[in-house]
Amino acid sequence: MARYVGAIDQGTTSTRFIVFDAAGTIVAVDQREHAQIMPRPGWVEHDAAEIWRSTREVIAAALTKVGLAASDLAAVGITNQRETTVLWDRASGKPVHNALVWMDTRTDQLVAGLTADGGQDRLRAKTGLPLATYFSGLKLRWVLDTVPGARQRAELGELLFGTIDTWLAWNLTGGVDGGLHLTDVTNASRTQLMNLETLDWDAEILTLLNVPRACLPDIRSSSEVYGACDGVLAGVPLAGILGDQQAALFGQACLAPGEAKNTYGTGCFMLMNTGEKPFPSRHGLLTTLGYKLGDAPAVYALEGSVSIAGALVQWLRDNLGVIADAAEIESLAASVEDNGDVYFVPAFSGLYAPHWDAGARGVIAGLTRFAGKGHLARAVLEATAFQTREVIDAMIRDSGVTITELRCDGGMVINELLMQFQADILGVPVVRPRVIETTALGAAYAAGLAVGYWRSTSQIAANWGEDKRWTSTMAPDRRAALNAKWDKAVARSRDWVD
Repeated sequence: MARYVGAIDQGTTSTRFIVFDAAGTIVAVDQREHAQIMPRPGWVEHDAAEIWRSTREVIAAALTKVGLAASDLAAVGITNQRETTVLWDRASGKPVHNALVWMDTRTDQLVAGLTADGGQDRLRAKTGLPLATYFSGLKLRWVLDTVPGARQRAELGELLFGTIDTWLAWNLTGGVDGGLHLTDVTNASRTQLMNLETLDWDAEILTLLNVPRACLPDIRSSSEVYGACDGVLAGVPLAGILGDQQAALFGQACLAPGEAKNTYGTGCFMLMNTGEKPFPSRHGLLTTLGYKLGDAPAVYALEGSVSIAGALVQWLRDNLGVIADAAEIESLAASVEDNGDVYFVPAFSGLYAPHWDAGARGVIAGLTRFAGKGHLARAVLEATAFQTREVIDAMIRDSGVTITELRCDGGMVINELLMQFQADILGVPVVRPRVIETTALGAAYAAGLAVGYWRSTSQIAANWGEDKRWTSTMAPDRRAALNAKWDKAVARSRDWVD
């Protein structure tokens, strides 16, 4: 009898394979980083073939570490960096261009043209999304327009489009030998090509964006048996797919309307479960799919997306050399009492929620001769907390629901200084679960539910447990003053690009 469930967690900077037991405890894990390709300012690419190689490697390595075989897995799920766009040759399996990463901004002129013709929210009623460089549909349009012959071949079905989940699922289930071309509703909802009500590709939007339907994958639920894997996972059912942030929502057991989580990773993403009907946002949030379990009704969510969070720590390390290792930032930031009035707005790819300003760029405000490395490190960490506060404010205004605690996950939640400051600047408790790898856990849950490894979502809720809780120790007037300064710094970053 299969004793475990596996999850492929394909993120912006690395790929992991994690094996979980029935209690949601990690049994084995392996991880590989992949290259970040930046051919021009604002352009960010990945080598999809490298990602597929890394995926095979981490699966084999994780299983080997604990002496498991593929037959020990009841099912496998996929969670992935969303919006990152791949177009590949059905016959050869080779991508026709590097994958365009979610934070890539090369479609800014396409966005500007469509916005000028009908406003930034012209597609929001159908898709829940504003026009922005963030989403996959216009990235696909750029590849079709740029790679010679791509459009004609896509129209014939010779080229296949997918976000990273689709690329991995196709390769896992046979690739050129009959691989399944599919995606789930959560990833499809991030293309800006899917209608939130019908859960199908929208013909009018496809015509508007000049995207041929023949290259698009089938849209399926987030939890069902799609087919059997081959290769390193031969015979294991592929049974769950969730975009990374929706996977974290599910892994955090935010299964009732009003429950919310925040994931602190490369970017920062807050989702609130809003139930079985799409909830339109009037304050700069995204209306998106939360998850869909088999034939059950889809569950929707409100999302606030921040493009740069942990990536700012990486930038401080790689671009400036202020730290040699990301783990050093906490001690450096703790070497000073406060930020020294320094604020860092990391609008490297513009501002996402709630501003949606593609013309914004990063600024460091408040510098004096007094400021040092410690103040800069502290401003880097605090930027994530301030951006989260902006999203929560918008979420409260949209939903009318007051958030009484924030469940947090992702790589940055091991940073005690950041978590305490987050609680201080919000004025509500911040709670870290026992298992912080909730993105992979959510994908495992979706796959395990589909094959009966877990019988119901109540088992998932029972598995969730609190590890640590931070409560605010900051005076309200101090909180208000810091938030006002942050808002002033954000204003300085706006409208930089002509």
